[in-house]
Amino acid sequence: MNTIAMAAEATNVGNIWINIGIFGAFVLVTLVVVFRVSRQNKSAADFYAGGRNFTGTQNGTAIAGDYLSAASFLGIAGAIAINGYDGFLYSIGFLVAWLVALLLVAELLRNTGKFTMADVLSFRLKQRPIRLAAAISTLAVVFFYLLAQMAGAGGLVALLLGVTDPVGQGVVIAVVGALMILYVLVGGMKGTTWVQIIKATLLIAGAAVMTVWVLASFGFSITAVMQEAVSVAGEGGEALLEPGKKYGVSGITQLDFLSLALALVLGTAGLPHVLMRFYTVPSAKEARKSVVVAIWLIGIFYLFTLVLGYGAAALVGPEAILAAPGGANSAAPLLAFELGGEILLGIIAAVAFATILAVVAGLTITAAASFSHDIYASIIKKGQVAPDGEVKVARWTVVVIGIVAIIGGIFANGQNIAFLVALAFCVAASANLPTIIYSLFWKRFNTSGALWSIYGGLSSTILLIIFSPVVSGKVDPATGASLSMIKDPSIDFHWFPLDNPGIVTIPLAFVLGIVGTYLSKERSHPEKYAEMEVRSLTGAGAEKATAH
Repeated sequence: MNTIAMAAEATNVGNIWINIGIFGAFVLVTLVVVFRVSRQNKSAADFYAGGRNFTGTQNGTAIAGDYLSAASFLGIAGAIAINGYDGFLYSIGFLVAWLVALLLVAELLRNTGKFTMADVLSFRLKQRPIRLAAAISTLAVVFFYLLAQMAGAGGLVALLLGVTDPVGQGVVIAVVGALMILYVLVGGMKGTTWVQIIKATLLIAGAAVMTVWVLASFGFSITAVMQEAVSVAGEGGEALLEPGKKYGVSGITQLDFLSLALALVLGTAGLPHVLMRFYTVPSAKEARKSVVVAIWLIGIFYLFTLVLGYGAAALVGPEAILAAPGGANSAAPLLAFELGGEILLGIIAAVAFATILAVVAGLTITAAASFSHDIYASIIKKGQVAPDGEVKVARWTVVVIGIVAIIGGIFANGQNIAFLVALAFCVAASANLPTIIYSLFWKRFNTSGALWSIYGGLSSTILLIIFSPVVSGKVDPATGASLSMIKDPSIDFHWFPLDNPGIVTIPLAFVLGIVGTYLSKERSHPEKYAEMEVRSLTGAGAEKATAH
């Protein structure tokens, strides 16, 4: 404990050169892999969907790599270490959300679509307005998700390299963004998928080693780990084992928890970068197999987070974690340092960096596909564009998105990344999920309803986030420091009381879809719905559709 406390007060933890060396080795190996597979990128299907040649096991591992972001590793471990039971609710929410996505929409979308979510929505609705709306909502979700990953990068490097000033952390975030751009530009979906497979393997293996190590330190008793966490926390430590430490303080925090839970459970089914992974397998059978593999890997990992979070609270202590550069996001690296010293810290740091790089690469290629395929090729060029021209626009889009992500990440630096990801889930659940559900299951649904739902859900979510305590007005009562994105505590323009607006915006988007449909005089096309229903449920005709 004393070692960690001293390390947390120092400018960095561990040996800087070991940290850089292990991370550099990972980057070098993955870049070699990316350059090798890039030789096979000859078409739009290769760039967007990896040529649809991945097996179910490979794709399932890549899905786990895509889904288990920095929020899952750094954010949740920190949330459990600081808030105990309330922090573990993130793990439960993310896992349940994954099951909802798989059982409700994943295979149906894969059978119906081509490259993007907009392909599915435009199958039975008007092409141009739907593609534009779907692309805008996809870009919004990706932006919020990228904020979380970039914030994670800044906090991690602050801890490992002793970069504590905002300018230095901004430079680090820029380097991560540049690497992300390189991965996607060179490798496309094939390169990104292999980076995600490598990253998922390393992340789950690293978490497993740390979990066993923590349990071995306490006689393989999770109860003993929790009791030590309570003891180290001191007065009031029992709150780590009970609901309500964070979300039971007042009626507003309880309502905020319900809002967060709704966003987490429903958000995954609307995350475009996760849904896009189902287009990389050759058949519905392989898609189902990838689902089974992903469920096992993701479920096991979230069990590990319980031990890692309480282990960090027991062996490091909440005070030392919060005092370290990176705050709560530093819990897992500090635990690694306590368990295995500089070498294990370097390995876990490399895994965390790998996590961030792999997820941002997946997000970026999704956004690039959405803009180039849905906006440029389908709307601007009206379908009259060569595949290589579409891919060229996608590559330029990657660069622009990378720059935007770097700028946004600098502003979001210091926020808990599990919480930031929850905002992305809220945008996805509000802007995307209602339209997806209605398109797949409601015969009467039309273009007007889709536009009302997408734009209404998206605009209301962003509006309420801007005027929430997340952006301004949240102050630490003990220190007076700002806990919002705007670091000046004197700036306060928030009027919406909840951190996560999902409890308002998700039902609103569903209602808007119904209202917009019934107010429109647009004629529905039952024959198109029937064809879409057959394809989504059986896969019949889907292979032909995806071959174009």
